[in-house]
Formats: sequence, structure tokens, C-alpha cells
Amino acid sequence: MNLEPINKQLSVSGQVEISDLEQLSSEGIELIVCNRPDNEEEGQTNFNEIKEAANKMGIQAEYIPFSPGQMTQEHIEQFAKITMTGKRIHGYCRTGNRVKMIWQTTQDTPAQSSNSQSLGIPRYDVLIVGAGSGGIAVAASLLKRKPKIRIALIDPASEHYYQPGWTMVGGGIFDQTSTRRAMKNLIPQGVTWIQQAVTSFDEKANRVCLANNSEVHYDHLVLAAGLTLNWEGVEGLTETLGANGVTSNYRYDLAPYTWKLVQGLKKGKAIFTQPPMPIKCAGAPQKALYLSADHWFRNGALKNIDISFYSAIGALFGVKEYVPALMSYIEKYHVDLKFTHKLTKIDGETKTAWFSTQSEEGSETTVSINFDMIHVCPPQCAPDFIKRSVFADANGWVDVDQYSLQHKTFANVWGLGDVTNTPNAKTMAAVRKQAPVVAQNIADALNGKTPSVVYDGYGSCPLTVERGKIVLAEFSYGGKLAPSFPTWINDGTKPTKLAWKLKADILPLIYWQAMLKGHEWLASPEKAKS
Repeated sequence: MNLEPINKQLSVSGQVEISDLEQLSSEGIELIVCNRPDNEEEGQTNFNEIKEAANKMGIQAEYIPFSPGQMTQEHIEQFAKITMTGKRIHGYCRTGNRVKMIWQTTQDTPAQSSNSQSLGIPRYDVLIVGAGSGGIAVAASLLKRKPKIRIALIDPASEHYYQPGWTMVGGGIFDQTSTRRAMKNLIPQGVTWIQQAVTSFDEKANRVCLANNSEVHYDHLVLAAGLTLNWEGVEGLTETLGANGVTSNYRYDLAPYTWKLVQGLKKGKAIFTQPPMPIKCAGAPQKALYLSADHWFRNGALKNIDISFYSAIGALFGVKEYVPALMSYIEKYHVDLKFTHKLTKIDGETKTAWFSTQSEEGSETTVSINFDMIHVCPPQCAPDFIKRSVFADANGWVDVDQYSLQHKTFANVWGLGDVTNTPNAKTMAAVRKQAPVVAQNIADALNGKTPSVVYDGYGSCPLTVERGKIVLAEFSYGGKLAPSFPTWINDGTKPTKLAWKLKADILPLIYWQAMLKGHEWLASPEKAKS
């Protein structure tokens, strides 16, 4: 067999066979490490068979298996511990690449931590916090630009969700399971997944501290941690969610309940709420309203259902060009609009909701409303570990330049998605445009250059005004219209069937097959003006 030496202690190769053990023994190997799972391919020799034969020859054998792209913090720590034994080690997997990768991860150390090599603390060129849409997309786009870069994604979740699909689940259009995938199947090959939660940052040492008391170092840090749905921000809400007619499309497990309630309601009071900004996809509360009302309209029940939209903000939509089309549906469905009404409390058993608002005299007052069904959009905020960090602004969001997405104080820190303080809509479409910007600007920084591309604030909100038609709102910073198509193809200020097809059929495909794999369709970053 061909042994490739890494240093005086470690050599690597592809699959080891029992017949190779004599050679390994003659080379002075004292310990074999297998980084390949059993049964990865047909005819592969089982590790226990190799271990038994190796032990008879006085060679220790350790099993630290992981599939490509699925190396975890636990794997790294196990391998680091083995390298500290001082024994002559030979590592193997299918080709030897996984052994090289895990060894490189345990041995590379930042200059700020002189003892991290001896402790086996891993270091990465780019460390990404959050393996949601932004984190995975940035990792994939970075690998397209710099294939040999060392990247790790930190996220404790085992499942990944296409959250824009939950509106369609709540409207009886998508199956719930079509919006969920196993996280391990989405991590780009060559990227290490550290399945842990972040507890704090040490910006001076370029270090992230994890919930299992381990640490990870970085050269560049990307914060893509999303936001927190603050269900506890409404008194009584958590106790009644999923029962008593209380639902929300903002949770995977509750979206089917929305559709169940819509189908079951034949008469009575239906309330839809929107909290203060900023929130994830500000159009989503309206989408739930429109699809529900459309179902009642088509089934002849609308005349017996009283619909109200209680919004904490003072307008139906933030970009005025889209308001006329939306208002036509508000009128069609006979929706009672209640602006500057913030949901503060729910009692599920009595089916009562309380809202704070202002009286005509300007003083704060509370009104109570009974309901048969209520769709709640919860208040939202930055994650606690972000709010506590030095990277946050006064409101808790990651403080980045709105164009380069580089942190305003720390040049090696970047942000994208819902967790940042950029003045754009917090939508999936925004993340799709932001990811290539962050990837290119980090690639520039690694090459010793200044950031070369900018994010223009693009966001999109496909407003599902009825089954089969959508008002496709697209805009950039300042509420400037930013249509992706000429008006003769799709007029975004009007409901169209083409926009529905885009939402229902094309965007999920783009998400799973393009965005998360580094294919930047309709998302090429814009060059910065010199």
C-alpha cells in the first residue's frame, strides 16, 4: 500500500486491508485511526475485523468515522486527543482526504492562542454561525470561489426548513414534509458541521465558545444566526398555541393546524395579527389572511365569517406601489383593518385576545376581542447570544455596513440574513442576494483585497392574495421597485398567475437545488462603485 506521510507522527492512505497490517507494523505504526464509516460501499472491510487483526500484532486501532462534509466538533476533539499520545499513527478513509482534513483542522491554530495547538483547538479560515439558508448558502458560494478553504458551520439543529413554504402549508397547497430536510444532507461537502450551540464570543482571540465548553477559532467570522420568535412576548400564547383555534404559520408543526382551522370554520370571527417591526417576512401575516379568505370565498362561507387584521404598524404594506392591489383584496374579502393594534395577551379557553392601542385622545388603551380562530405572528428579536455580544448594535442586531455586509467595527466579521441591522425586508429573497456578496467580499479579504461587491437591499415578498395568483412585491433600499422581470412578462404591482407559478413551483427548486449549492441564479453580486 502507499503511505503518504503528513509529518513524523502521521501517515495517511485509502482503505486499509488486513493484508496491509504487516507493512504498517514494519513502518513502526503503533495506532491506526479509521475515519471511514463501515458499509460505505459494497465489499468494504469492516473496522472490527481490522482492529482484531491489528491488536494481535500489537497495533492499537481507533474508530472515528464520519461521512464527507459531516465532520463534527466531537470527531475533531477525539482525533486531537489521539495525536497527543505521541504514538506513530496511520489514518485511513476511502481516499485519505478525510484524514488530512481532520488533522489539518486540529493542527492549525491562530496566532492569538499560542497553546491552542497543544490543546487541539480547531481553527478555520471561515467560521459560520448558523446553518440556515444564509449560512449554508455562504459556505457553498465560498467553496465555489476558493475550493480549498477551511470552513465550519455551527448549528445545533438536526433539521433544516424551507420556511417560505409554511404559508402554503397553512393554505392547504404544500405538504408539510416538503419543507423539511435533514441538516446532514445539506452541509456542503468539504465543510465541517459543528452541531453545537454558541454561548459567547471572544473577539480579541477570534474565538467562539460553545455549549459543550469547547472552543473554535476563526480568521473570518460570519454571523447568520437568524432571529428568535418571541412567543413568550404575548401573555398566554405559549399555553394555547395549537389548540382553541390559536395557530401560526411561523412554526412548522402549527401550519397544518392553520389549514385545519380554515377548513373547519363555517361562520364566526377570524383574526390575523402582525407585531411591531422588524419581523421575518412582513407579508406573511397577510398571506395567511388572503389564502384563508380565498378558501372561504370559494366555498361560500365568507358571508358568514367576520375577518379582522390587527397590525401593530400603521400601514398595510411599506411600499406604496403595491397597496392598491392589496386593498382590492381587503375589500373583496371584507376585511376590517385595525392599524396600530399590538397583540399583548390571549386566553385560549375563553377565546379572547387583547390589543394595546391609542385612544382618540392619544392615551394608551387596551381592547379585547373574541375570536373563533386567530392566526398569530409573534414578536421577534435577535438571539440572546447575539444581543449579549460586542457585535450587536443598541437594539441587539449585528451591526454591519448595509452594502458590504462587513461589520462596522471588526473587519473580519460579517453578517447576513435576519440577524443583521440592514434596513431591508427580512426575507429569503434578501438572503439569496446577500450570500454571494458576503462570499465574494470574504474571498477578496483572504486575497488581501478590499471588498469588491455590494448588496443593494433587494427583498421580495410574494403576496398570495388568492389561490393561483400572487402580487410579487420586489424592492431594494428605500422602497425602490426592483422587478426581476419586465412589466410585459410580469407586472409585480398586480396579481398574476406567473408569480404564483414562481412561488409554488420554481422558488422551492431554486432554494434546494441552487441557492444551498452555491449556484447564484439571478443573484450575481453587484460591483462596488469605485
